[in-house]
Amino acid sequence: MLELDDVHAYYGKSHILQGASFRVHDGEIVSLLGRNGAGRSTTIKTIMGQVAAVGSIRFKGERIDGLKPHQIARRGMGYVPEARDIFPALTVRQNLILGKKSAAQSGRWTIDETFESFPILRERADTLAGVLSGGEQQMLAICRSLMGDPDLIMVDEPTEGLAPRLVDRVRELLQQIAGRGIAILLVEQKLTIALAISQRLYVMGHGRIVFEGTPARLRENDAVVQEWLGV
Repeated sequence: MLELDDVHAYYGKSHILQGASFRVHDGEIVSLLGRNGAGRSTTIKTIMGQVAAVGSIRFKGERIDGLKPHQIARRGMGYVPEARDIFPALTVRQNLILGKKSAAQSGRWTIDETFESFPILRERADTLAGVLSGGEQQMLAICRSLMGDPDLIMVDEPTEGLAPRLVDRVRELLQQIAGRGIAILLVEQKLTIALAISQRLYVMGHGRIVFEGTPARLRENDAVVQEWLGV
């Protein structure tokens, strides 16, 4: 579904991505791991067209490098940034409505279904999003992306700063999303979550992929964990 081949990206003269290549298949949860500064967030911003790419990025067999973010989104790509980027002056319900590509769209997710997954959002439906807690805003950001009926959703650090109870709920939602055939590319700092829900993992270091494999293989590879993931 998503294919990166020898992708490079720059911030000014800084060479951030240095030949990244990886794949995400249909309905798969794939985690992109690494220390802060390894290039993980830049990778998904590059896929989404927010950073210029050198190299090949294909989505559902079509080249998307060089397209604008809204063009990529309309091809079925969802993106939940680390900053969440909700609309604070709009209500929860209005934020969800804005996530739909069109008023007539009928997708795999409805507002009522997101409320069932996160009852707290139903309680806050008519509350301004700007007064929600950080965890509630994260839930809203993920659910708003689902309103666009993506075939693949990229989620950047969804559990950052969340209470353990909400971390578990976000993990369950990601598994529920994948259960509906939506692929997920997850950037996650918490190794335990990535190991628990991913079919495959990539580890990034200095803008390159330094490990590819299953959670079981990563658990067995202490050298990779110590060199590229240890604090």
